[in-house]
Amino acid sequence: MGSSSSKPEFIMVLAYKQVKSGETITLCCKASTEHVTATWKKNDRKLCCVEDKHFVEKEATKFSLKIVSAEEADDGKYTINLKNCKGEISCSSHVRVELMEWRKLDLNRERLFNTLKTFKICNEVPELHFLLYGPVGAGKSSTINTIRTIFEGHQYIECLAAALSEKSQTKYFDRFEVPKEMGSFPFAFYDIMGLQANKGVHTNDIISALKGHMKAGYMCTPKTPLSDDSKYYLKSPSLSDQMHCLLCIIPADTFGLMGNDFLEQFKTVSEATRNLGVPEAVLMTKVDKACVMTRDCLRNIYKSKKIREKMREYSSSLVSQ
Repeated sequence: MGSSSSKPEFIMVLAYKQVKSGETITLCCKASTEHVTATWKKNDRKLCCVEDKHFVEKEATKFSLKIVSAEEADDGKYTINLKNCKGEISCSSHVRVELMEWRKLDLNRERLFNTLKTFKICNEVPELHFLLYGPVGAGKSSTINTIRTIFEGHQYIECLAAALSEKSQTKYFDRFEVPKEMGSFPFAFYDIMGLQANKGVHTNDIISALKGHMKAGYMCTPKTPLSDDSKYYLKSPSLSDQMHCLLCIIPADTFGLMGNDFLEQFKTVSEATRNLGVPEAVLMTKVDKACVMTRDCLRNIYKSKKIREKMREYSSSLVSQ
């Protein structure tokens, strides 16, 4: 098939591979001619083959790379370049190595439900308050809708979501309970305008909400924070009026595109949160758009190297030094 005078073309290209740790990775392709020189690369650099680890083979027009005992370091983009005197051509594919679960995920829904149903707080604080905060379109409102849907057993949509919009759909500081058979669970979620350069929630409004000064129903205005003479300003908030946890909702697929203004605001709020002694957590959304492994199966989230790297990136980027 083919001759030494023809420019190489691919009859079959490299395919995406996802393997478990310890398995063998096999990448192969077919060309239109066998009269070529093949070069393998990993992450755009020449592949350094290790004895008894990498096996490069050529059988007529079929070219293959075998990697035994897959490990985390084998994860990456692999490229084969075929070249002869008439020209060259290349193709690439990604290899994803499932890690051993680096965080255990409790999938026993009934046990989790029972824990929350029997959860009790002290008399001084009848319910825990969670403030959701993050950029426009990150999924703050969708998170609340999802929580309500899970506990109510049917589709719940009350918070307007801005997933496909550049403007925050949340204008008011709103409170959402999670109802149960008798009353509601002892926690409530507070939604506020999304973070957006020059158009989103004011940093001082986030801090006022954390301290308990902001009443539900307050309409956020980007350039003018809540004033102490507003009817929505609570002058002497008690512990039960304050926020007890700040949930930073961060989209996994677009976090790297955020500018310095976003990061500085996050850090300012994070520092204020720590000074108030309020616990802070980061909830990563849209993981299926950031990682093929989680897109195919969300249960792989704690086996994904990419998700683990993003979690570490968020931790170092969002925390004020």
